[in-house]
Amino acid sequence: MSNQNSLAAEEEKILRRIPIEILILSLMIALASLTIFDPLTALFIFAGGAFSALSFTWLKQTISKFLLPGKKKALISALAFYSIRLVLILGIFFIIIFFFSRKILAFVGGFSTIVPVFMVEAIIALSKMKKWKD
Repeated sequence: MSNQNSLAAEEEKILRRIPIEILILSLMIALASLTIFDPLTALFIFAGGAFSALSFTWLKQTISKFLLPGKKKALISALAFYSIRLVLILGIFFIIIFFFSRKILAFVGGFSTIVPVFMVEAIIALSKMKKWKD
């Protein structure tokens, strides 16, 4: 039983760390982009990363609320909230495309920082599993 508790604590620690890592990586990329691009591009890169971190945090909180055992309408509510989340993300993208059509790739680049963060976390978790099995 304590092994399950330690695994749950480790998972929670990773889930709390991911948004911070997304913000740090997007800030590093935004600062590096200042050498090549204008400050507005760097701002959009960081804004994309911040939006990605907020989106991840919101999704984590929503899923943990709706997937509790004993709730029968949880799936319908979760799908409704996820649909609202998707509409909000698409709305942000359309606003950026409408007003700043040349900066959408910068925002997408910042928003996509979640991918390398997940990859690094997966590699770290797999390396810990390998150590645990040996």
